[in-house]
Amino acid sequence: MSDLANPFQETLLSRHRAEPCTVVIFGATGDLTNRKLIPAFYNVAACGDLPPQFKVVGFARRDKTDEVFRKELEEGNRKNSRQGHNEELWNSFSQSIHYHRSEFEDEAGYKELKALLEKFDEERGAPANRLFYLASAPEAFKPILEMLKAAGLNEGVGGKWARVVCEKPFGKDLATAKALNETVAATFEEKDTYRIDHYLGKETAQNIMVLRFANALFEPNWNSRYIDNVQITCAENLGMEGGRGGYYDTAGALRDMVQNHLFQLLSLVAMEPPTDLSADSVRDEKVKVIRALRPLVGPEAVGANVIRAQYTAGSVDGVARVGYRQEDRVNPESKTEAYVALRLFIDTWRWQGVPFYIRVGKQLPKKATEISIHFKKPPQVPFATQKMLGGNSENTLVIRIQPDEGIALRILCKQPGQAMNMQQVKLDFRYSSSFGKASPEAYERLLLDAMAGDATLFARRDEVESAWKFIDELEHAWHKSANPPKMCEYPAGSWGPKEADDLLAQDGHSWRLL
Repeated sequence: MSDLANPFQETLLSRHRAEPCTVVIFGATGDLTNRKLIPAFYNVAACGDLPPQFKVVGFARRDKTDEVFRKELEEGNRKNSRQGHNEELWNSFSQSIHYHRSEFEDEAGYKELKALLEKFDEERGAPANRLFYLASAPEAFKPILEMLKAAGLNEGVGGKWARVVCEKPFGKDLATAKALNETVAATFEEKDTYRIDHYLGKETAQNIMVLRFANALFEPNWNSRYIDNVQITCAENLGMEGGRGGYYDTAGALRDMVQNHLFQLLSLVAMEPPTDLSADSVRDEKVKVIRALRPLVGPEAVGANVIRAQYTAGSVDGVARVGYRQEDRVNPESKTEAYVALRLFIDTWRWQGVPFYIRVGKQLPKKATEISIHFKKPPQVPFATQKMLGGNSENTLVIRIQPDEGIALRILCKQPGQAMNMQQVKLDFRYSSSFGKASPEAYERLLLDAMAGDATLFARRDEVESAWKFIDELEHAWHKSANPPKMCEYPAGSWGPKEADDLLAQDGHSWRLL
């Protein structure tokens, strides 16, 4: 590669391939395994990317056989597989799936697991790599990690590796995240620790760096001189279905979505170019963004820049919905937010003075996650009148994360006719139509990366702790101050509370209509 070559224009197929290994899933009878993990492995196999001699061991408390476990997973695969369900492929793939019953705190269960893995090694004729996936409840992470270490399973055998994948939530505040990180660090090295965030596995999220750094059209304009504001929206049209209220009422929108998923997207949008595409180079730049966030300390600063709200009774898609406090397993006196909107500033040269607006909420009119980059308006000469401009002269770059993944650029064009009137038109790119096939599910990419040793799309320890440090200040203002900012309300089926609209109106901005 020449000195002037752009690393983002090099072929991205050079990433390492997944290595043969045994994956042990803790909490294997849960929804995540049935709905996401096994269908992801199955689709990887359908694409021909599953490494040879691959095996999955489900580790859980319930008593069942390999055959019963496989049958349950087959039913889930039929419902959730991206590429449908092929009976012949499943019969072959399912032979690699096994079940191991044990309590998470039972030392004997881990000794038996070790013996099972050694049996697989004997059948292969050589030791295999091992990937331990923590799909259990977060409170079980600590005993699982400690038991793995006690059984000697945290170290590879015969020159092979042993790695751990940790599902979110990774802690519930800075103190618990640090404590969990210490437990992980005592069991696995940081290079072998993969904190998963499925948003980073989405094709459009991965494409943000390529869009920015491989296209001369955007990178010179990706700064405060040309960008007026940035908006990140994650809208959900559901509430607390499926008994989710019990968990959600202890977490809330800020900790459930902003601390991890949306801060990850923010980092990709705002980061500086990495020196290369190695995992640490990319993550070095991402953590700098979180550290550069202007602190919001105290209820006054939080109240001026962050809006929290709960939905009241209303309707979504013509279906009546109850208010948040009336949801199943939610405290009728709950102070947990189901919606949050933030105005953030990143104190770097590139972004000085540019507001970043983030919003996430339940029971909104539609399900969608997108990033919109709003460019500054040009001098309105000679096109000086609002009539000529059609009421909007703003160029907007929209990155759709889900659904309908793609990128759209909104520009001004002259309307047909004698008059010099203009309106916005959309230059639209969609993954499904442009490449002729649906994008892989996020877990497919992330599981392959974990097996290949590529941690680029996984959160590093300092990144997680820096995010929690910022979030803790907001939580403290809401729940531990004498004069907390108020809890706002919005009817289910609306786009959120009026106060969130007012937050942007203070700067002369408004939320983009989805």
